Amino acid sequence: MRKLLFVLGGLLVAHLALLLVHPAGAVRLPDGDALEVGVVFDLGGRGDKSFNDGAYAGAMRASQELGARVRFVEPGEGSDREAGLRLLAAEGMDLVIGVGFIFTDDLTSLAREYPDVAFAGVDYALTVDAAGNVVAPPGNLAALKFREEQGSFLVGALAALVGGSKKVGFVGGMDSPLIHKFEMGYKAGVRHVCPDCTVIAQYAGVTPEAFGNPGRGKELALSQYQQGVNVIYHASGSTGLGVFEAARTLGRFGIGVDADQYNEAPGRVLTSMVKRVDESVFNAIQRVQAGTFTGGVYQFGLAENGVGYVYDENNRALIPDSVHARIEALRAEIIAGRITVPSTR
Repeated sequence: MRKLLFVLGGLLVAHLALLLVHPAGAVRLPDGDALEVGVVFDLGGRGDKSFNDGAYAGAMRASQELGARVRFVEPGEGSDREAGLRLLAAEGMDLVIGVGFIFTDDLTSLAREYPDVAFAGVDYALTVDAAGNVVAPPGNLAALKFREEQGSFLVGALAALVGGSKKVGFVGGMDSPLIHKFEMGYKAGVRHVCPDCTVIAQYAGVTPEAFGNPGRGKELALSQYQQGVNVIYHASGSTGLGVFEAARTLGRFGIGVDADQYNEAPGRVLTSMVKRVDESVFNAIQRVQAGTFTGGVYQFGLAENGVGYVYDENNRALIPDSVHARIEALRAEIIAGRITVPSTR
């Protein structure tokens, strides 16, 4: 039986059968064979109401629509994550996917070590060589990338237009190039509609653990609210739960990330910048099933419905019709290429 394995971090605890792999880069499943999907969550695990839950939703969609059999594993220490990836590659799985930029080095190394296994990395971090050229991933590794800066631009504009203050806030998790994309897009959106607004940006830490510290998130948010900020956008995993707690405490607003986080603070979540991790996960599974999987860089932005923002019955009363119309106009301009959103500092 052919197997499709997704690894999102952590040590796989079940033994899996050795499978055949086609060496040409495209994986083909014999007729009648079911996909087997293994999901090992990134730091924070399932229930983070954010990144990991998005991956869970994508895998479950594959289970329902494609008949995939899915197993989920919670994350362990960094060495466990590498060991889990290696175990699956050594057993000759058709596709091994790490979800989270912290898997980049391990995926790159293993893809070269196991050229007959297909790999993919959600938020895979592309590197630049000495000449300034982007280094392509190995030919059997698909880099699943998001244009987080585009969705962040829209929620930044929204925060400035309805926040009622010339100060807006940003709380990041790990101070890293990936989270800088959220920050820079957000700042660009704020300043596009309010050139004299100030963005207070702070980070919870410099290690991956910064994505799992709600106490630190609350501390940073309280400080920003006390400086006159009314709206804070977080890109910090479960650390952002502390931002929402501070918003509830002081009667201010937060902006969620990755998934719709309205239920974390009903009435206090202005919107959420949704990042369709579920779509990228499902898309990769679907391509394996169709025999069209290849390595390379896959981008998910506004045009691909890979990022966006929440506007529904829960937050509609917080966003005037005129503001919503302007945000939609900005969205159309970004898709058309008339607005270029920065992604680096």
